[in-house]
Amino acid sequence: RRGDPDGPAAGARFSVGTYLIMTFNFGILPPMVVCLCQGVSEKQVREAIADGATTRKKVTRACGAGAGCGGCHQSIRDIIGEHRAAARAQRVAGAETCAPVSAEFDIPAVAAS
Repeated sequence: RRGDPDGPAAGARFSVGTYLIMTFNFGILPPMVVCLCQGVSEKQVREAIADGATTRKKVTRACGAGAGCGGCHQSIRDIIGEHRAAARAQRVAGAETCAPVSAEFDIPAVAAS
């Protein structure tokens, strides 16, 4: 078995029954493992991306995901794409919430005499 025996995937074995109970009774999903070879979770990949890893190779250097067989490379790229799309949507939403600057003046009425 390759990978870190004490990593996030160590001991993360769930029976179907446990999975269903956790999901439907508690709304809890077991951690998704992106890289089985290195035992790297989706959360760790997302943290590496949030910390500045912008390519699959940078994610591999940051957290180890993708350093084994390569079967997870597309999943890592997909997560990077999701992060980019979310960041782009946030920028657009931020631009839409900026109120235009307008100047309103109270001009007192001048009584004609």
